[in-house]
Amino acid sequence: MAEQLLQVRNLNVSVEDTELLHGVSLDVNAGETHVLMGPNGAGKSTLGYTLMGNPAYHVTGGSIVFDGEDITGLSADKRAQRGMFLSFQTPLEVPGLTLSAFLLSAMRQKTGKPVKIFAFQKELEETMRLLHMDPSFAERDLNVGLSGGEKKKAEILQLLMLRPKFAILDETDSGLDVDAVRTVSAGIEEYQKKRGGALLVITHSTRILEALSVDYTHVLVKGRLVYTGGPELVDDINEHGFERFEAASAAEKKQ
Repeated sequence: MAEQLLQVRNLNVSVEDTELLHGVSLDVNAGETHVLMGPNGAGKSTLGYTLMGNPAYHVTGGSIVFDGEDITGLSADKRAQRGMFLSFQTPLEVPGLTLSAFLLSAMRQKTGKPVKIFAFQKELEETMRLLHMDPSFAERDLNVGLSGGEKKKAEILQLLMLRPKFAILDETDSGLDVDAVRTVSAGIEEYQKKRGGALLVITHSTRILEALSVDYTHVLVKGRLVYTGGPELVDDINEHGFERFEAASAAEKKQ
């Protein structure tokens, strides 16, 4: 039986005075891949930010348990230390901090131990090669002057180097061309298959899912998790959209 990694129960979340998530419950076991889909404004990114501990999102009810610990009140850095990771739709630029220095610091913060520089540099070079990244990017300021595709590759590089137990990928394929999607997908597949991490993939497009083994697909509508199915649900949504889920959600609210 797979080990339960994440347990979300009856989660209510507000930003300022507006409630954005209503009673969301979700279970993720170690090694599983979950896909979260839904129409624009459904609250998908809100759930991702809340799970990661973004302070702008206030949990007004419910709980988040990660790896057996209630982390509902923990800060984002503490969640990262425990093995959580979030990739952003639009990665931030950090002038004055190189990609390699950022990774080295993040690895030290996560483990609380010194990092062997030679081993780190070797792994960094190998991982950048896997992602078809120019080695010189390691000494460039984090995300500064990079294209959208290059920034997304840099985030997948962080994912592979940091080896989190659970990764939330928020629209990682947004704005990428076909070749970039293929490369990023290969990196995610490496994380999934060889590094054993669990995934929550938030996406509108399904191109990035083609190389992945999906266990569950969830549909979020107006802040409510209205349906959970298997990997076949992705194809159903591609063909028919979200109309039936939106109609069912509206009918449920009227009852």
